[in-house]
Amino acid sequence: MSSIPNPSFYEGTRRIADWFFNSFYDYTQSGKHHIPTGGPVIFAANHVSFYDPPAIGACLPRQINYFARDTLFKGLFGKALLQIGTIPVARENAEVKSLKAIFRTLKAGGAVAIYPEGTRSPDGQLMEPKPGAGMIACKSRATVIPTRLFGTHEVFGRSAKLPKLGGPIHIAYGPPMGPSEIDPGKEHPERYLEASRRIMQRIADLEAPSERVV
Repeated sequence: MSSIPNPSFYEGTRRIADWFFNSFYDYTQSGKHHIPTGGPVIFAANHVSFYDPPAIGACLPRQINYFARDTLFKGLFGKALLQIGTIPVARENAEVKSLKAIFRTLKAGGAVAIYPEGTRSPDGQLMEPKPGAGMIACKSRATVIPTRLFGTHEVFGRSAKLPKLGGPIHIAYGPPMGPSEIDPGKEHPERYLEASRRIMQRIADLEAPSERVV
């Protein structure tokens, strides 16, 4: 069972996003070979831009469930978001509703993109993680792909009203992390926060290549 309600519509949307990034930016990637072709996967990424969700998955054949605030789910645009498997995040009971959707997706063998920092960085620098990502990784036992975005803050940062066209955007996908690398164990006093820190460290270790890699 697919975690995406309309896979063909998702693929069409992905191709448009891929065309957009390749047409208006120097859009490159590294480490795509690390991504499993099947099974539950968490793309754990830094969060620096409005562009981050589509930039992570536009170049990948693997379909990913993303998140958007529930106020966006109106009219045709809202229906389109649901068709591509976007998970609504409500202001009330956001954590409970979102977590249930995440675990349903992963149980179905799908992929989700989450941000250990919990919010967009105001200056593009990495921030301290919150325990949520670690908790999801520990409980789901899904494979985690550390993912780092370079350049998205510069072209469409948190304070920007409109994106800038042109410039490099690079997505680095790191080697997969299994449960034994992430989970410090139930006896650890800060189990989930420590798991998030381990994931965040692997994100921090990723670098953009000096040479163009597609």
